Amino acid sequence: MNGKTRLLARPWLIGVLAAGLAAVAVGLYWFQPWQLWVDETVQETLPTAAAPEASKSAAPQPVAPVEVAAGRLISHEHETTGTVRILRAADGSLLLRLEDLVTSSGPDVHVWLADAPVKPGKDGWGVFDDGKYLDAGKLKGNKGNQNYALPAGTDLAGYTSVSIWCDRFNVSFGAAELSR
Repeated sequence: MNGKTRLLARPWLIGVLAAGLAAVAVGLYWFQPWQLWVDETVQETLPTAAAPEASKSAAPQPVAPVEVAAGRLISHEHETTGTVRILRAADGSLLLRLEDLVTSSGPDVHVWLADAPVKPGKDGWGVFDDGKYLDAGKLKGNKGNQNYALPAGTDLAGYTSVSIWCDRFNVSFGAAELSR
């Protein structure tokens, strides 16, 4: 009997190999370990708006948004640093801005505005989905300066923190307590 015939004579071995291959494929899809070595830097500028016209002869001057809340990111599941700012534009719209962000990449990482307290260490890893939260969007990159428009009508009174949240594994990479 040659090797190929011997393998076919043991159908259970083919089943085990197929199951093992399927498990590896699912594991790679689910965990996406290569994300740990991928860096994506995003450098978005702070948006400004033209000031209301004071006179026809003067050129409109840009008006920077006003900061209404801010905080410094602390690390949770992954080393995370940077600053979070929530800004109100001249038209009343709200913008969540990450500045000097450095964190890990992940398979399904989002920026969340939450009502959860920011706790250091493992105690803070999983608290952000326990209460009220608003998903500002998928993390654009794991490094740099990024802007996230908050939905019209967002009431900041109910939110006290921002989390860089991995939705796939329900864990915070890092978070900031907001000061007003």
